[in-house]
Amino acid sequence: MENCSGDISGDRPTVMVTNDDGIDAPGLRALVRVLVSTNRFHVLVCAPDSEKSAVSHSVTWRNPVSAKQVEVSGATAFAVSGTPADCTSLGISQALFPSIPDLVISGINMGSNCGYHVVYSGTVGGAREAFFNGVPSVSLSYDWVGGKSNVNDFTLAAEACLPIISAIAVEIKNHNYPQNCFLNIDVPTDVVNNKGYRLTRQGKSIVKMGWRQVTSDTEGGKMLSTMTMDVSGAEAGGADFSSRQQEQLLFRREVRGGQIENDADTDYCTLQGGYITVTPLGALSPPEIDGYSYFKEWLPIVSERYSSAL
Repeated sequence: MENCSGDISGDRPTVMVTNDDGIDAPGLRALVRVLVSTNRFHVLVCAPDSEKSAVSHSVTWRNPVSAKQVEVSGATAFAVSGTPADCTSLGISQALFPSIPDLVISGINMGSNCGYHVVYSGTVGGAREAFFNGVPSVSLSYDWVGGKSNVNDFTLAAEACLPIISAIAVEIKNHNYPQNCFLNIDVPTDVVNNKGYRLTRQGKSIVKMGWRQVTSDTEGGKMLSTMTMDVSGAEAGGADFSSRQQEQLLFRREVRGGQIENDADTDYCTLQGGYITVTPLGALSPPEIDGYSYFKEWLPIVSERYSSAL
């Protein structure tokens, strides 16, 4: 199939949407609907053809990926057999679409992405890939909570983020948008009563994971992208391991607790306080100063010992 794009009218900025929950996910569809409904953006979609949660920034290297054009109302959309980073890379490459988008938005993810979880997140990985290539980008996540949230909240989350998306587009058009970072935005569970935008910094919160040996493919349920377990599809039987080779073992992840910061300026605490968190991220991973200082003293000692041993 030849590369293609929808009709561009006027000076509307081009926004490309990707995600890690898959092209049929309600968060992506809600975001696209809201963007299209404003008639302010030309919308492209290049997203995984299936769920790719928690794949981080992994890329497809050895094999080609397929891209199939699909129907997404108001947008030119392709479902891609790759990761979120693959989708972003392909979508901004001019191999699939004829021009580079002005802005890449990855989301809306089902579940927050705060603290150390941004490292695991395919949603953040999709935005980071655009940043690597000099394209402004934003990752969007909604703090989905089972029993409280419903799919309509994704639309509310998209509408709540629309002012900041529009403002970013203006800054890009005026050549004022910074090139040294990208934004990670999280919307609180009670989006209707959110307290507004709050600039935060990435914290250190993380869900602690463990492993449990199981005897069937379905035992223990399914780990959701929200880092919680869905046991509704769990079966007592399932595919038993008696038919497998005896040396083959099966293990399933499970949640063992969490590490939560109490720093009011960090993303997770601010999100739990009801704010829409706006967190600038980069691609470097510098250590805290005391870690650097330790190794600054430690490495010369090791080098001296190594030299004297020769």
